[in-house]
Amino acid sequence: MKLSQLRAVVAVADCGNFSEAALKLQLSQPAISHAIATLEEELGVPLFARGRHGAILTPAGERIVYHARQSLHHLEMMEQEANLSKGLHGGHVRIAAFRSVATHLLPKAIAQFHDQFPEVAVTIIECLSYLEVEHCLREGRADLGVTYLPTSDEFEAWEIIRDEYVALLPPNAKVSSPQITWEDIAVYSPVLLSCLPCGRNLHNHMKFVANFIQTNSDIQEDSTIVSLVNQGLRAAIIPQLAAVPIPHNVQVYSLPTPLERIMGVAILANGLQIPAVFTFLEMLKKFDFYTLAKSAYL
Repeated sequence: MKLSQLRAVVAVADCGNFSEAALKLQLSQPAISHAIATLEEELGVPLFARGRHGAILTPAGERIVYHARQSLHHLEMMEQEANLSKGLHGGHVRIAAFRSVATHLLPKAIAQFHDQFPEVAVTIIECLSYLEVEHCLREGRADLGVTYLPTSDEFEAWEIIRDEYVALLPPNAKVSSPQITWEDIAVYSPVLLSCLPCGRNLHNHMKFVANFIQTNSDIQEDSTIVSLVNQGLRAAIIPQLAAVPIPHNVQVYSLPTPLERIMGVAILANGLQIPAVFTFLEMLKKFDFYTLAKSAYL
């Protein structure tokens, strides 16, 4: 069953004859006749009684034309929805991100976008790691994603912020000088996030600059790690944004050998996106995430 057949049967029903229906649809009369005949053959019932007074719907034709009208109406609604999404008077933007970004950075950016484009819906898909973010993009469950850079060639990505790894020491820790050393950190057997997937860069960094330190990476939740430090049980090395909110008694230091995680907003390369997604992407690329992150650290 073809869309042209549905349009033909509705036009003939409205006009009462094939010639006027052809004029209405800007088709030839034989084309209309062929569309109706093939539809009747497919359905196995006559739709019109033809005569010198034109084309009159049969009882079966009346019921079928009702459904044809409903189908055309739904198709028109689908086109309207698509047209809304093509502009910025509607549409839906889905952005995937891991917890620290979803909690501390994205809500402010979404609020700014909503002030300009209140009819565009924006939702956050919270993921456990950057690997899950990228999986959401591949599967089409998200339009945009915040991931670590560099990323693979299957994505287009733009840097939005760099987040420093910091050392968290217990409230009662004693540090001999303002500049902390790896030896100071080693005293408290620091906890790291698990090596895979998010902590790979940190673990590689530690092997290179301080492989003598005995670390633990069995804990998955950054909030649990911060709580252990606050209770004086361990030290931790963690991205600063992931540690927020940091209890005021916890001591925070830059690492003796600095390390950052570079985060960017990504889309699937060669993916088809609606204008609302590109507009939101452009806003994220220009948004001052650094100032927002500093306010979160306080």
